[in-house]
Amino acid sequence: MGSKKLKAIAVQGNQTVPLAHEPDMKAARTRHLGQLGGAVDAFRKFGTCAGMNVLVQAGDTPVRNWKGTALDFTTAAAISDQRVIDLQERRYGCWRCPAACGGLMKPSTGQYSYPALVHKPEYETLAAFGSMCLNDNLESIIKVNDICNRYGLDTISAGSIIAFAIECYENGLIGNKDTDGIELRWGNHKAIVDMTEKLAKRQGFGGVLADGVKRAAEQIGKGAEEFAVHIHGEEVPMHDPKRYLNYATSYIDSTPARHTQGNYTTKPASGLEFPAYDRKSTAGRGEANKMGSDLMHAISCAGLCQFGYGFMDASALTDFVNLTTGWDYSIDDLLKVGDRVATIRQAFNTREGISTFDFKVPGRVAGNPPPETGPTAGRTVDFNTLLKDYFVVRGWDAETGTPSKDKLLELGLEDVAQALWG
Repeated sequence: MGSKKLKAIAVQGNQTVPLAHEPDMKAARTRHLGQLGGAVDAFRKFGTCAGMNVLVQAGDTPVRNWKGTALDFTTAAAISDQRVIDLQERRYGCWRCPAACGGLMKPSTGQYSYPALVHKPEYETLAAFGSMCLNDNLESIIKVNDICNRYGLDTISAGSIIAFAIECYENGLIGNKDTDGIELRWGNHKAIVDMTEKLAKRQGFGGVLADGVKRAAEQIGKGAEEFAVHIHGEEVPMHDPKRYLNYATSYIDSTPARHTQGNYTTKPASGLEFPAYDRKSTAGRGEANKMGSDLMHAISCAGLCQFGYGFMDASALTDFVNLTTGWDYSIDDLLKVGDRVATIRQAFNTREGISTFDFKVPGRVAGNPPPETGPTAGRTVDFNTLLKDYFVVRGWDAETGTPSKDKLLELGLEDVAQALWG
């Protein structure tokens, strides 16, 4: 779509979506909405921007291109929760969503020009263009968020690329001649906005950055790879596995550097418990990892929101799927759907010669060496142990990650088993 310069596809119709058991579905919706309770109130008011300041202080949010700590960004409150909402015109939500966590902003009043009703920056955007760049100018982040939305750019990647460029500039690998006079320094919000616009339009040095930190580092050379934080070419999300270990395995999953591929804290409010594990140990988390991944894949297949589901009972997933389709799936059946998704993705990578063990995690992310200060001081993540535990539980080879023939057959993937094993 991008290469064809296609922005959107509009579809118009007048038919209703058929439901297998419409009266029961309405009753189930009423029941599950009643489970939301007070837990959803903060999310409804703030959305994900509620977590910005809290997560910086907790050590979850990366700072200064993953090299800094909360001690380097003490002004996170300026781009968090109420400060964001103060610039919001009104809330909005996905169709029929009871949380409606999105927001549309007031027009700019400062040095950055953007119209009314541009989208509210969410947590990942606030972190990528905020703490990662040591930038506490909120209107500049609203501006770059709008640029990224208009040009179809991922804000995690875009913000990470700007932070990478700033570190290259600060260390003398690039200069004003390279950047067309833009002084890429930490916290220079005007430079951040200007370079993001160049990146979006592939103008000047923006063309070097437009393909991501891996390729940009290769073009710049001079040791720029040290500052390129990515996993197999994908910029890393705004959550630190040294602080919350549950993100670690999803970062080296079949699609690397994804925080939404499932972890073992993303679970419904009640009705589904993850297998127990020793919270002081890296080993033994495979079962919990697998369930978290399977659940998230099932939620995605069903078209549900992972945030909304987190406020409901686990039975919401089976109720909504069964009452819509007329099927009779249990939660275990749906987890098996997730298992099938995870396994066929891994099988695809195996067929294409892509090994998960090639997904090298940058030292800054893994804690090699461990941070000396801040909330994650002294912590290192043993990704190898986590991955092998996870593979064994999944029925994949612990050394290669290849799904076993028996596992593929168990999941009804006979064609895939034939392709991999003959």
